Amino acid sequence: MSLALYSDNIDEYMKKDDIVNFENENITQLADSLFADSDSEVEYIKKAYEFVRDNISHSADVNEDILICSASEVLAAGHGICFAKSHLLAALLRCKSIPSGFCYQKLILDDETAPVLVYHGLNAVYIKECKTWIRLDARGNKEGVNAQFSLDREQLAFPVRTEKGEEDGFVIYPDPDIKILEKFKNNKTRTELWDDLPTELGYIS
Repeated sequence: MSLALYSDNIDEYMKKDDIVNFENENITQLADSLFADSDSEVEYIKKAYEFVRDNISHSADVNEDILICSASEVLAAGHGICFAKSHLLAALLRCKSIPSGFCYQKLILDDETAPVLVYHGLNAVYIKECKTWIRLDARGNKEGVNAQFSLDREQLAFPVRTEKGEEDGFVIYPDPDIKILEKFKNNKTRTELWDDLPTELGYIS
């Protein structure tokens, strides 16, 4: 596996905007607290990742229908779908000037009830002491899902089954994909979005 940067400008992976809005006071306070309890940058990355994975529920797992998108909204609500959770993790990392970006996989939504291919969002982060990027999936663990932080062996939320048409995504994008953000704007609830999940990316369309 070889990850590739979409942009050669590292500053693109540390910027803030309306979605990755890490200037929000609640985000900066959380980042400061996690950073103060960390002995190194790597430990902070692990703590930030595990906070989003474990303390921010996946909306579907807790039957929340409110659809939220920006990092600050996700933190305030305490839940979000995969894309939204990736926005919060990126914000926590960029808040401490740690380059981070977004990766996407195309996966079957549900083998039995919804055998359609849709996109799933996760993060990539630059590990300075190793001079390498790694992917992290903060979707949230449950039965059958066991994503972990690891510098040695990637352990994401879902296996990519190419024999079923699923596709892994090794490009690290600096911004959340525009077509995915459009889905958030065009749907008012998670129930609506579940019938209109993204099947293409603006980056590669």
